[in-house]
Amino acid sequence: MINVTDLSLSFQGQKLFDDVNLSFTKGNCYGVIGANGAGKSTFLKILEGKLEPDTGSVSIDKNERMSVLEQDHNRFDNEIVIDVVMSGNPRLTEIMKEKDALYAKEDFSEEDGMKAAALEEEFMEMNGWEAESEAATLLQGLNISIDLHSKFMRELSGKEKVRVLLAKAIFGKPEILILDEPTNDLDIKSILWLENFLIDYEGTVIVVSHDRYFLNNICTHMVDIDFRKIKIFVGNYDFWYESSQLMSRLMKEQNKKKEEKVKELQSFIQRFSANKSKSKQATSRRKLLEKIEVEDIQPSTRRYPFVGFEMDREAGNQMLSLEGISKTIDGVKVLDNVTFRVNKDDKIAFIGNEISITTLFKIIVGEIEPDEGSYKWGQTITYSYFPKDNSKYFDNTGLNLIEWLGQYSKEQSEIYIRGFLGRMLFSGDDALKPADNLSGGEKVRMMLSRMMMYGSNILVLDQPTSHLDLESIIALNNGLTSFKGNILFASHDTEFINSIANRIIQLEGNIVEDRTMNYEEFIERFIEN
Repeated sequence: MINVTDLSLSFQGQKLFDDVNLSFTKGNCYGVIGANGAGKSTFLKILEGKLEPDTGSVSIDKNERMSVLEQDHNRFDNEIVIDVVMSGNPRLTEIMKEKDALYAKEDFSEEDGMKAAALEEEFMEMNGWEAESEAATLLQGLNISIDLHSKFMRELSGKEKVRVLLAKAIFGKPEILILDEPTNDLDIKSILWLENFLIDYEGTVIVVSHDRYFLNNICTHMVDIDFRKIKIFVGNYDFWYESSQLMSRLMKEQNKKKEEKVKELQSFIQRFSANKSKSKQATSRRKLLEKIEVEDIQPSTRRYPFVGFEMDREAGNQMLSLEGISKTIDGVKVLDNVTFRVNKDDKIAFIGNEISITTLFKIIVGEIEPDEGSYKWGQTITYSYFPKDNSKYFDNTGLNLIEWLGQYSKEQSEIYIRGFLGRMLFSGDDALKPADNLSGGEKVRMMLSRMMMYGSNILVLDQPTSHLDLESIIALNNGLTSFKGNILFASHDTEFINSIANRIIQLEGNIVEDRTMNYEEFIERFIEN
């Protein structure tokens, strides 16, 4: 149990949180959501005790251990992988060291024997003899092979280090688990393993994630940080989003009778509660939803950008074909005889090796040449490209946002350009910001505005959800779902892929799988088994 009482915090003279009172209880999983800059990671630091609030307190039940996902990936470079995982339970590690020191003494006394016996008893209570086996199981579940367990952390790649630190956080089943973006750099199998682990977890889990699919699968509650307030709502992300949108719409329709509003909201709750579930966590969540009252639903004050892509012309039947594309980069063959054809109405999600996917996209948009093979666009095709790295578009431009977007617009009217910027939440003086001083998420929104101006019938997007907050991801998701043309894209967002793609290509240098189906079907068929 964690109790937050009368908490407030100011940052650079402005209130970040004010009058926050919350309780986090055992057996529940809380997803922390909020716009970029709302203070999600700051709030976690307060819960962890790393940051002192201006007022209020955070209290944790005695004898409850809190474990946190480390953010410093190089902190343990000089330590052995398996030891790093077991250090996730500091008391267990301390006992092991004390035992070793006692047994190493040449003048082992009766008093030492009694102390060793007490340590052995505590060691057994903590399941110490199984600790190394448990740590190894966690590492394997997160796709860290046995041959890496005895290596130094410095010998691992960045993505492997993240997985080790995740294993460290969950080792020993702490009563409270705090995870900030735990799915970053995990492959599909590791994410599925983590989901199942957290679904069966008996403690309290508090997690920040931009992956809606992950939040929907594991969360019983959402913790919404919005306009200096932090509130807890029952349900997963979809329930929170849809119910708040429904409430907002009903409140705007002032001519509706209150009784009609109540009936519509009650009907929504019942429908959502009756959704099929595949997990114990979802069953628990459904029971919570059945108890919710209409008054518990509140509209969100979030601002959502607008993303919409229109085609200037319909595409013909000849879209894009690739034949035997191969490419070697820095001595590594990242593409090997890649052959496929894009068909009418295809919305293709590329999963697998990110370097291979980025290289393939760069080849088809003409940024680099293949070593072997060829590709051909149809005569009626126009395409727009969203690159994974957009830095070259913004570095040292000396332009404000109106001037920057004007570079890509046929219509040079400031009113017209401000209209595009306004859709992306750059209104008023924000439109005069220097383009080279934007945050990562702001740059993505500008790149999307640029693409919206082109009227292309094929969109190529390489990790467009990176750096975006959930509101912008939803807006982009909706825009691409409504797009009538073809889409070739890659993303880490499972829900984004699942709701857009009707074809999945798994690329690991060569094409491993190419299936016409949505992502959920693909995972069930080719990943989980």
